[in-house]
Amino acid sequence: MTLTKNKTVREIGRRTRLKNRDVQAMLEALVDVWIQTLSNGERIEMENFFVLEVKTIDRGEHSGILLNSSQSQTAPRIIRRLIMKPSKRLKSLLVR
Repeated sequence: MTLTKNKTVREIGRRTRLKNRDVQAMLEALVDVWIQTLSNGERIEMENFFVLEVKTIDRGEHSGILLNSSQSQTAPRIIRRLIMKPSKRLKSLLVR
């Protein structure tokens, strides 16, 4: 099963008895806040769930070449990667 945004909105609305449009507005605002936070290089911690952070990686002078159909480009030296670390509680539930 895949939990989509619409399914999430319906389930939260059912559990909280909030209107789906209010839940959707809250969820969209949350995603916007998280995107802004991560793009600023900050970290997001949700207790008992996960940690999201952006890691900057310097690949040095010899970063490689990107092959794109008919042309090649030098790969960027510095890249940013999104890292997700599950909480200890979530890890223990996934191991079962």
